[in-house]
Amino acid sequence: MSFNSLDLTVLGIYVVGIISLALYVSRQKDNTERSSSDYFLAGRSLPWWAIGASLIAANISAEQIIGMSGQGYVVGLAIATYELTAAIALIVMAKYFLPLFLKKQIYTMPQFLEERFDKRVSLVLAFFWLGVYVFINLTSVLWLGSLAINSLTGLDLFYGLVLLALLSLAYSLWGGLKAVAMTDIIQVVLLIFGGLAVSYIALDQISENTGIWNGLVTVYQSVPDKFDIILDPQNPSYSDLPGVWVLIGGLWIAHFAYWGFNQYITQRALGAKSLPEAQKGVIFAAYLKLLMPFVVVLPGICAAVLYADLPKSDQAYPKMMELLPHGLLGLTFAALVAAIISSLASMTNSISTIFTMDVYKSFVKSKPSEKKLVTIGRNTSWIALVIAVFCAQPLLGSMESAFQYIQNFTGFFTPGILVIFLVALFWNKATTLGVLVAAIVSLILSLGIFIVYPELPFIHRMGLVFLASGFSCYLTSLVQGYEVQTKAINLANVNFGTSKSFNNNVAAIVAILALTYWFFW
Repeated sequence: MSFNSLDLTVLGIYVVGIISLALYVSRQKDNTERSSSDYFLAGRSLPWWAIGASLIAANISAEQIIGMSGQGYVVGLAIATYELTAAIALIVMAKYFLPLFLKKQIYTMPQFLEERFDKRVSLVLAFFWLGVYVFINLTSVLWLGSLAINSLTGLDLFYGLVLLALLSLAYSLWGGLKAVAMTDIIQVVLLIFGGLAVSYIALDQISENTGIWNGLVTVYQSVPDKFDIILDPQNPSYSDLPGVWVLIGGLWIAHFAYWGFNQYITQRALGAKSLPEAQKGVIFAAYLKLLMPFVVVLPGICAAVLYADLPKSDQAYPKMMELLPHGLLGLTFAALVAAIISSLASMTNSISTIFTMDVYKSFVKSKPSEKKLVTIGRNTSWIALVIAVFCAQPLLGSMESAFQYIQNFTGFFTPGILVIFLVALFWNKATTLGVLVAAIVSLILSLGIFIVYPELPFIHRMGLVFLASGFSCYLTSLVQGYEVQTKAINLANVNFGTSKSFNNNVAAIVAILALTYWFFW
């Protein structure tokens, strides 16, 4: 389906509006210089609704909308486990991790590790995250976004990559995190509306215009196996989602590492005006997570009914968008673009923060000015995007599912990262050498298992590697004397208490999850 003038007008209004809003919220008072705190952490002034919306906007992008819909096409509802159980990880992050991070007043995750251990650990993790964000996260978001644009408009893939990169820079390069976070509420509204619109139109068409409930019934009757939220061992996708182990195994390692210690996620909470405000924002994001299966998975399941013979699963969502009437097509396409560029902006802002605050400041001889730090951050943002644009197709062009590519390869490092942060936060005898050994064990053992036993589900692999990495950290600390470290965190000085409202919302979220799994098991 080609775009008409109405679609292009809607898309144009969105582009102009989001750039204008970003410039407005990031404007500076006369004769004031933007500080590094203003640029990288929004001056630590973000309200809860901006934090919650920005967490989801940073997370839900092309790899979720396109990639997870594609997995919904192949696997069905079981892939929604990534979205549903993430709500629990968000709650744990808000209650147990945020109080420690906000008390330290840090800019980045590597900075926290430097304060707990030393510069070696900080730099190792800084360079690791820079590599992952540029060559895995940025490339995948750009590539899947370009595929969607190509499918709907016929625009050349390379030009689609360039267009997305320019749009993300246009509204984030000047204003930094504040421009990203304060506009993300618009992006999330568009994202949810667009996904629900696709699901609604698809279900109505499947029911032959007799309503979405009849459409759901027809979908269930046509592909009942797609509604198994826990896969049995005979399912062809069991190796990616190994049954009940998704609830009690290695997926939690990915969740806690991503939602608890991933820079471009936690940076939103680090910019909060207070701890209670940050926790309210995270709870808001947890509720939005419960809604995401309807936005990103259901369209893929519907596509399995309407288009059973797609050559690639990642074509499911773009194909479903072709059902939309003009005007709504333009708005839904704007929602897709919104999701892509908000994630790109979040990632590039975090790349610039880590490079500037952890790498550049470590190697520069004299203390740089605030203006210099902001300039370095801006330059890092556009350089990272240029690299990702030229690497996207070579890295991802031949992949069947970019979503599984991301999960698989980030899983090589995730267990070690989680070990490092957990012992940094909660074990006062963890040593610098111990966490470095844990990181090395995680990488070597993950690669070894992948090569020797490739059929092992990567969720199981992460679980085994996590245990081995943690044990290696323990043994190293034991050999070094097993003593309380001078830089260890005194947990007695940290208040982990939460408000009655927070606790009530946690109970509601857990109840919704329990009912969902009980119904679809």
